[in-house]
Amino acid sequence: MTTLLSYRVTLAPDDNDTVLVGCPDLPEVTTFGDDREDALLRAVDAIEEALAGRIARREPIPARSAGKGPRVALPALTTLKVELYRAAFSDGVRKAELARRLDVHAPQIDRLFDLRHASQLGQIEAAFRALGRRVVVGVEG
Repeated sequence: MTTLLSYRVTLAPDDNDTVLVGCPDLPEVTTFGDDREDALLRAVDAIEEALAGRIARREPIPARSAGKGPRVALPALTTLKVELYRAAFSDGVRKAELARRLDVHAPQIDRLFDLRHASQLGQIEAAFRALGRRVVVGVEG
């Protein structure tokens, strides 16, 4: 079962009383916040933007690395979309082929990989099924 995607971040004080954020797994991620809490919130957006860029460029998305330090968990929908992209990428299934398998138009597939689009869970589940996979959901207490 896949848990929410999370990435380790680095936090460092800046000389203007802000907190700088980096991400060892995604070197293109750089952001800041007024304090630790604000920096961690902004890190989510910065990581999503980095992942969206990698998807747009058809680049691999790294798995989270081990290591100590704060981690930033991404929203469930982002996690599902990234995992869908990874599955299609690893299987060599391009968008046009996925559209054919789902019998939908290409823009609908584009939205499934768009991290800013609020895709419906049913559409994502259908796309995973078309790749021979299934979505498993769990809740921890």
